[in-house]
Amino acid sequence: MFKNNLFKIIIALSIVLTVFIGCQKKEDKNKLYVGTNAEFEPFEYREGDKIVGFDIDLINEIAKLIGAEIEVVDMQFDGLLPALEAKKIDLIVAGMTATEERKQFVNFSDPYYNSKQSIVVLSNNTDITTFDNFAGKKVGVVLGYTGDILVSEMTNVEVQKFNATSETILALKSQKVDAVVLDYEPAKNYVAQNNELKLIETDSATEEYSIAMRKDDTELLTKVNDALKTINENGTYETLLNKYFAN
Repeated sequence: MFKNNLFKIIIALSIVLTVFIGCQKKEDKNKLYVGTNAEFEPFEYREGDKIVGFDIDLINEIAKLIGAEIEVVDMQFDGLLPALEAKKIDLIVAGMTATEERKQFVNFSDPYYNSKQSIVVLSNNTDITTFDNFAGKKVGVVLGYTGDILVSEMTNVEVQKFNATSETILALKSQKVDAVVLDYEPAKNYVAQNNELKLIETDSATEEYSIAMRKDDTELLTKVNDALKTINENGTYETLLNKYFAN
């Protein structure tokens, strides 16, 4: 009698556990893990413990439209694509340029922002005004950023690679590098916050920021693109632009 009752209890618990796991999976199905690198103000950065910025607001608006819950995961930029491939995250929203090389491994949404590369130097620097002046210089870049790709292809340049944008700026201010190459908006923000720095605009090609997803997540790609279209049409995108890029 005891054995039979024990067996029934085990079966009942198994059923309850199966139902519970099934419910959890159903809930998790609507949750998306969003990878970012919160070192890229105003697109993604930290205010205390909270990750905020243009990209974060944008993906939150997209999540509302597609009926998904999101959890933002902060990591080094060069770890984002491997994390996506390993299914540790579902999306990358990090001011990521949709390069042809990256397109071989992931799908990109329609572009949501256009940018260019710029140079940051100390305000008293008169030697560097263009990329052509990099010969024989030490130039700081963030590992995996477009600036890294661009400067690494230059000859006779000593490239110093860092894990975070803030590290490149600190290296510049302490004169460990002669210049830093960053995307325009983050570069502009750092210069605005540091009087000893100045911004040099360049004639680099325009690059498009897009949201990255795995190749097989075609349904998600369609939903994200449809949401981006809606956000553009209903005025939400313009509101976000004014919030972060008005000045």
